[in-house]
Amino acid sequence: MKLRDLFQDIPGIHSNGNGGADILGLAYSSKQVQPGFLFAAIRGEKKDGFEFVEEALRNGAAAVLSDRPRPQNWKSPWVQAADVREALALAAANFYGQPSMRLKVIGITGTKGKTTLTYLLESIFQKAGHQPGVIGTINYRWPNMAHSAPRTTPEAPDLQRMMSEMLNQGVTHCLIEVSSHALDLKRVWGVHFDIAVFTNLSAEHLDYHASMEDYFEAKKRLFYLNAKKRTAVVNLDDPWGKRLMSELPLNTVSFGIEPAAIVRAEQYRFAETGIKAEVDYPGGQVKICSALMGKHNLYNILAAVATGLALNIPAPTIKEGISALKSIPGRLQKIENALGFQVFVDYAHTDQAMRSLLEAIRDLKPHRILLVFGAGGDRDKGKRPRMGEAAASLADLSFITSDNPRSEDPLAIIADIEKGFIGKGAKNYRIVPDRSEAISQALAAARKGDYVLVAGKGHEDYQIFKDRTIHFDDAEVVRAALKRLEDKS
Repeated sequence: MKLRDLFQDIPGIHSNGNGGADILGLAYSSKQVQPGFLFAAIRGEKKDGFEFVEEALRNGAAAVLSDRPRPQNWKSPWVQAADVREALALAAANFYGQPSMRLKVIGITGTKGKTTLTYLLESIFQKAGHQPGVIGTINYRWPNMAHSAPRTTPEAPDLQRMMSEMLNQGVTHCLIEVSSHALDLKRVWGVHFDIAVFTNLSAEHLDYHASMEDYFEAKKRLFYLNAKKRTAVVNLDDPWGKRLMSELPLNTVSFGIEPAAIVRAEQYRFAETGIKAEVDYPGGQVKICSALMGKHNLYNILAAVATGLALNIPAPTIKEGISALKSIPGRLQKIENALGFQVFVDYAHTDQAMRSLLEAIRDLKPHRILLVFGAGGDRDKGKRPRMGEAAASLADLSFITSDNPRSEDPLAIIADIEKGFIGKGAKNYRIVPDRSEAISQALAAARKGDYVLVAGKGHEDYQIFKDRTIHFDDAEVVRAALKRLEDKS
């Protein structure tokens, strides 16, 4: 593609040099640059891409995109943009031929439920005869392709490339988990969404966002991105969702338990085998049976029903798709055993997510709840004592351990969590810094009728320390510990 065509109709652009230069690819890392590529010099949190322009040139960059004027000694084409991230995102959409215009694109944002909702909708679309592709937290997947996700929402060139590849593989519907970081950094600019979904909002990423208000404003941007988007699907029961609905100019389908919700659960029942619910919507009712557990998953199911109906998928097909989904990696993932107690691995890593998890299990009338959890390092420290408070109130015995400590001292993180127990005057916890040992101790302490919950890492198969990253999969560790116990019994 010619350089001038790459930036056609993009505002805030000033070009120097040959606009007819052929651009063969896009890169935002100088190490990714190949001959003929455009290099986008992005200012990051830790490094400034401008420092790597010379390296990009040595690697064959044909042009540079920057927010700074072209250096006097620079001979190759230079594109100056008022906002480099926005310009790169829109240019990436042009480079790959605007793939989102030829797909049905559903963007899902919110603190919790995004991943579960992609799995529910993926199953519904498959039952409807569509071909879905998914870009989300666990992986990026479409027909004949699945690979791990280094971040929930990829950088714009990667996102546009994936959608282009999806089209080549016959994908009709693209599901994208849209993080607040991605919205703040404009990674999804240039993506044309048909439906935008809001699941809920609770305190998270406050190490990045200055306040809950800033966090909400970042999420809200998804609903204002482009003209193609016809419908918003919003959780009416969530206070932030209610506020969002009051501010949106879009056609909005609400979901929830409140009578005012357009798609609402009239009757519902939670059990160890899953959820049964009668869901009302304009013009009908559908009876849902799902293997997913807990009230938080009822909301995910309602969001899936609302989104499916907004896309004109028949209610019986929606029902079939929801019933067909049996489990989700790392989301209340059941680990079978022959010892008479229940074991689940879950991704809950905030205080609100932990409360939802523990309340879901409390509804099942367990004998005891044994909880293994920690908190991530270099992340919002304010949630740590709140996680401790939730565990002290709702679990019978907690094993406080390491999560991904990153650059922090694991014992310091544990001490922050312990403050929540101390504040409640609770002593129902043990400190076991080694995560594998904590899991083993919790399973060894379990008795018939107990529920053991291993929370925080879910689907992740690694543990990040200051000086290394190791393989660590909670489900694998649980299965190995259970086998040792079974062999002894």
